[in-house]
Amino acid sequence: GHEQLLKMMEERMMDVEQKLRLVKRLLQDKVNQLKEQLSKNTKADAMVKDLYVENAQLLKALEMTEQRQKTAERKNYLLEEKIANLNRIVKNLAAPAFNS
Repeated sequence: GHEQLLKMMEERMMDVEQKLRLVKRLLQDKVNQLKEQLSKNTKADAMVKDLYVENAQLLKALEMTEQRQKTAERKNYLLEEKIANLNRIVKNLAAPAFNS
């Protein structure tokens, strides 16, 4: 009976060791998977930061472009007013010449 009990305990120990090896292998696979995911996340994080910086630069460039457009529109409006005024002056100057 004693030998039988020892043999059973030895078999159970081997079974437990085998299960532990399997669990260890599964855990190692999970660790590798998580390391890979961390690497991907780190790269993605760097890309997001780069995009954030690029977006800020583009927004600044857009603001400057809009400001230039407003300035150009103001200058255009003033030039159109000057042209209208010059046309009135020319018309007023030419009117007496045509009448005489």
